Amino acid sequence: MSLATSTKSRERSILANMAYITYTELAEEQKKPLEYKIEKAVEAIGQGFAVCKHQAALAFSGGKDSTVLWHLIRTHFPAKAETMAIIYGNTGVEYPESLKFARKLGAEWGGENFHEVRPLPLEKDGLKYSAQQEVLNWLIETRKIGEVLKADGKLKNTEILMRVCPSEMLDKFYANRQIWKAGTPKHYAWCVDQYGYPLLGKAFSKLTAHRINIDCFLRFSQSESQDKKLLEYYRILKQVKISQACCHFLKKEPSEAKQAELKVDVIFKGLMAAESRSRAQNFLSRGYLFKSRRKYLGKDPFYHCNPLQIWTDDDIWEYIHRFDVPYSDLYHCGYLDAEGNLRCIPRNGCMPCGTDLLFRNNHLSVLRRTHPKAWQAFMRQGLGAEIRKLQQAKRKGQLSIFDAFDISELIEMQPCFFDDIREITLFDDTFYSDEYDSEV
Repeated sequence: MSLATSTKSRERSILANMAYITYTELAEEQKKPLEYKIEKAVEAIGQGFAVCKHQAALAFSGGKDSTVLWHLIRTHFPAKAETMAIIYGNTGVEYPESLKFARKLGAEWGGENFHEVRPLPLEKDGLKYSAQQEVLNWLIETRKIGEVLKADGKLKNTEILMRVCPSEMLDKFYANRQIWKAGTPKHYAWCVDQYGYPLLGKAFSKLTAHRINIDCFLRFSQSESQDKKLLEYYRILKQVKISQACCHFLKKEPSEAKQAELKVDVIFKGLMAAESRSRAQNFLSRGYLFKSRRKYLGKDPFYHCNPLQIWTDDDIWEYIHRFDVPYSDLYHCGYLDAEGNLRCIPRNGCMPCGTDLLFRNNHLSVLRRTHPKAWQAFMRQGLGAEIRKLQQAKRKGQLSIFDAFDISELIEMQPCFFDDIREITLFDDTFYSDEYDSEV
């Protein structure tokens, strides 16, 4: 038997032994003691390293879950940990506590294997959204709009607006700084300008096209769908710039670029099925280790390994305290709620994320209390205006007293207008004198 045949046989055996389970079985697994979960995690980690032919890497966020996974690897696979790459994605909108911790631990545990990646730069100049709108309106007024649209009402491509833009208009855009220059990082401001804000869940913000292309589709498409949910989705989308493209450009793209550079073929992640229904479904259908493809690997497979799938937040904290694992000060940031209970930040993530805006005590409402300066900055830079549009869209044309206030006034108002898009809360539990703000 050749070496290649033997390797493939081992890969098939590993994947076959990682049997998929049902929701009921998952619930039972999640109830088991930490010792059992450590054993299963170590087994999955070992299987991940067993199929690695090139370079293994850990996707490190600076959060408690990926820190625990890193500790497990260092403890049970010390030799492998010495050569494993650590890829930390600095999105530019990280919590300062998380960024400080990630860099400190990266230096102590990772050394030269620690890689801090940032959003990639633009390869060419491009119009800002306001300029794209001007060009689109000019095309409509001059009856040239058909030259840039496909049959389904979408733009042939986004760059076409810059190509058809009259020279005098283009000169004005450059003079008025309505151009994203080549070399500019695809940072948060670029993402929300070109695509939209991370508001509501992933199912709602599933479209990943440029916002100007969505505008064209919503305006010029001849779709005659009678699906009430789809029509309601389009109605809100017409009024609010919603997108989760930031996850792709701030996290996934730079990380995958570094993976390609290092020729990574196994990536370890601290994902848990308990975090969301979609993650639970992925685990049930794929197991701890699953295969995919990356162009830079040619015919060799790429593997995703998620050893903490059956763990819960309680397990993570039990492990941290039992083995004295360091963690970010972010998890000590908190505030007192209306009942006088201390609420701490439960999860790491990007500061301006509003994907859970439909729920009370959502990410942004917590940010307002723990990092008020950062919260105000994001609100004043456009996020507040979009949440207001979302509030108005949810009211379906019904007027509100809050329509008479500008964004600056709403930011200062108590109770907070932006905390919950369903209704304004009837109590004020914010801005205590001893509130935490790391930027002071």
